[in-house]
Amino acid sequence: MTRLFMLLFSIAFTTLAGIGIVLVLVLGRYDAVAIAGAAAVGGLLALPVSWLVAKRMQDIA
Repeated sequence: MTRLFMLLFSIAFTTLAGIGIVLVLVLGRYDAVAIAGAAAVGGLLALPVSWLVAKRMQDIA
C-alpha cells in the first residue's frame, strides 16, 4: 500500500497545491509567502486524501 500511497500522493499534492496557488493568485495575493503557504496547505491536505484513496483502492482489490 505504501507504493500506491506515494503514487497517489504525488498526483494529489500537485493537484491540490496547484489549486491553492491559483486560488491565492485569483484573490490578488502575489507575494511569495501566500503562494508558498497555499502550496504547503495543498501538500498537507494531500496526505490524508492520498491515504484514504489508497486504503479504499486496496480494500477493493
